[in-house]
Amino acid sequence: QVQLIESGGGLVQAGGSLRLSCAASGRSFNTYNMAWFRQAPGKEREFVAAIMWRADITHYADSVKGRFAISRDNAKNTVALQMNSLEPEDTAVYSCAADVNLYRLGRVVGEYDYWGQGTQVTVSS
Repeated sequence: QVQLIESGGGLVQAGGSLRLSCAASGRSFNTYNMAWFRQAPGKEREFVAAIMWRADITHYADSVKGRFAISRDNAKNTVALQMNSLEPEDTAVYSCAADVNLYRLGRVVGEYDYWGQGTQVTVSS
């Protein structure tokens, strides 16, 4: 069992930055891959970024590539999402997720086994 708790959301103006953090507990952190997803009002949850358990491979959605950066600290059991050059279209609830299958770095909601409650990010124009 894995528990995930996000923090760092808030209100920011367009062009600004935010750093989200996700703290994990309950299982050895380096035994699962991690990802961030987001869900805007009236839309389906969508993939944002993912990182392998060894932090050697990352994937990004095209919409955030070059603006967002995912990282993890296995010693501190945390994964972070640095978000720069934020746009109003980035407004959503951001959730971290864990996948116990170490042989894939998924982009699909159904590939992830554990989820946090989410943190709201609002970007004003």
